[in-house]
Amino acid sequence: MIFQFSLYGFLKNQRYFEPFFILFLLEKGLSFTQIGFLVGFREISVGILEIPTGAVADLSGRRRSMVFSFLAYILSFLLFTFSSSYAGFFPAMALFATGESFRTGTHKAMIFTWLRRNNRISERSRVYGYTRSWSKIGSAVSIPISALLVMFFNGYAVLFLFTLIPYTAALINFLFYPRELEGEGSGRSMPGLLIRHLAAVLKKSLQRPRLRRLLIESMGFEGVFKAALDYLQPVLQQLALALPFLICMEASRRNAVVVGIVYVLLYLGAAAASRNAYRFNRWSGGEENAARSLWRLAAFFYVALIPLLLFKWYPVSVVFFMGLFLVQNIWRPLLISRFDAYASETEGATVLSIESQGKSLATMLTAPLMGIAVDGLKGVRSIGPFWPVALIGALVSLTMLYGLKERMQA
Repeated sequence: MIFQFSLYGFLKNQRYFEPFFILFLLEKGLSFTQIGFLVGFREISVGILEIPTGAVADLSGRRRSMVFSFLAYILSFLLFTFSSSYAGFFPAMALFATGESFRTGTHKAMIFTWLRRNNRISERSRVYGYTRSWSKIGSAVSIPISALLVMFFNGYAVLFLFTLIPYTAALINFLFYPRELEGEGSGRSMPGLLIRHLAAVLKKSLQRPRLRRLLIESMGFEGVFKAALDYLQPVLQQLALALPFLICMEASRRNAVVVGIVYVLLYLGAAAASRNAYRFNRWSGGEENAARSLWRLAAFFYVALIPLLLFKWYPVSVVFFMGLFLVQNIWRPLLISRFDAYASETEGATVLSIESQGKSLATMLTAPLMGIAVDGLKGVRSIGPFWPVALIGALVSLTMLYGLKERMQA
């Protein structure tokens, strides 16, 4: 099963549009403020659907939920391909959010179910980190493909069409998952049963101090990081414009070269970081100590990015974005392992969906704020417009780090 879990991650991350998504929207004439609100809408949609879909997966079947998720993704990609107006991107985002909400938490719960059934639950962070590394390898493989597609077709919209191929293959992969990974639910998701299950798990999650703390940590780390990472693409665009040896190329092809090189390095590093997260855990002396160390690293990278982006030192700022990305890929397997330690078998997908909803809420709030701040500074030529992104990340990281210190002393 580890092969099939890894294959899922590899295929799922064949999102050829992802490294160019913000550039695709900018090409369509959207401002950073509009993009921020579009991303915020996606996160609102995920937030509305996240917990109920996790409960549906727990009660009616996790494999069925994964199949429905990928069908929603496929419809979303088709809409993105053929939409040309700002309003037309909202239904595409809604379908994408549906796919995200049925997927996030569900597949992780399936992995942990398999580990329990095979008496390997102590290997949570190692196995999840390994399978997640294949997701990042999948991203690294997808980058040169997407860059070549952009250079050949001289545009970004076609990337959504080519993404349909691996997502159809992923659907076929799910058909070979054993039925036992559906979970221990009744196979029914009647509204009354669904609401009772949802209310019970949500109540437990908020009442348990450790789970409540993990939810806050996830919102602060994952939610803000997700919004901040989008700005790596326009930073790379500015870097591509400044490279003299690419001046003979058209803009989209120039971006494809720079984004392709950086993102390949990014995802290869992320694969190594994710695969070795359990080693960082051992070196730190446990998951709680590891979490505090990672918060310190995140704060360092965000603080360092403020002057780098302010004074337009984009080559160096790309390096620090990459460092932040590596930290997040060590953080994620450890966070998921910490969540699973406090959730029962029948609550797994719901608890992880609650975590994902909290992350989405944080992104929903920060993405429009970052977009408005960046648009407000675009007219100031003497300084770079992207530094408020790092400032927001630094403030959140330092606040969370101070909160962790206070709890240790209490």
